[in-house]
Amino acid sequence: MTNSTARTARLALVGDRSPNVASHTRVPLLLDALAERDRLHLDAYWIPSQDAEAEDAVGGFDAVWVLPGSPYRSEAGVLAAVRTAREEGIPFLGTCGGFQHALLEYARHVCGLTRVAHAENDPDADDFLIEPLACSLVGHEAVVRIEPGSLAQAAIGSERTVERYFCAYGPSRHLDTLRAHGLRFTGHDEDGHVRIAELPGHPFFLATLFQPELSGDSSRPHPVVRALARAAVEHAAREAGMRA
Repeated sequence: MTNSTARTARLALVGDRSPNVASHTRVPLLLDALAERDRLHLDAYWIPSQDAEAEDAVGGFDAVWVLPGSPYRSEAGVLAAVRTAREEGIPFLGTCGGFQHALLEYARHVCGLTRVAHAENDPDADDFLIEPLACSLVGHEAVVRIEPGSLAQAAIGSERTVERYFCAYGPSRHLDTLRAHGLRFTGHDEDGHVRIAELPGHPFFLATLFQPELSGDSSRPHPVVRALARAAVEHAAREAGMRA
């Protein structure tokens, strides 16, 4: 059996890196903790959203993490990164803005909803998939209930969790169409609003409106972050085995 935890995996961090975005400043601490505590070694590269527009910008990576920080400089670049990860079976995590854009990519490219928009990016659009939340979650913690048997439940290890948000936009319309085309919504708040999405049949495709990277003090990475790291090193091991 391949000892995948001894292998270094390449991680694409997609977003417009800024010292003013708390999630971005947490990433180096999380990477150190993953290596020290879990022997999960990730070689991370920041891919600005504009650079992600390039063909196959994230194609050679073992995992893709679309981080918060929207509105991104290039919506098209972020959607391209999501699509590559989805179509090529690259482990994917989208948090906050990454969650929103994962749903947007799926709606446009899988469901055929080519005109749906994100209200933050295109406030004059006629059809919003992502629109302002009735109650902003900026700075809030809230309960998330997780479906048993889901990837999210396997990662988090519980059917109930309390998570941190920094978000004012969420999914509302067309959710039935997304479900009908295979996307699964496996986490909801106590009012039934979608907070987690995943894609069955993909090696690892998870998106959360909450921000697991803000959990704790970064010395103990959130289970969702650890799950992505494990998926990344497993992907690296598989790729190495195929080349051997």
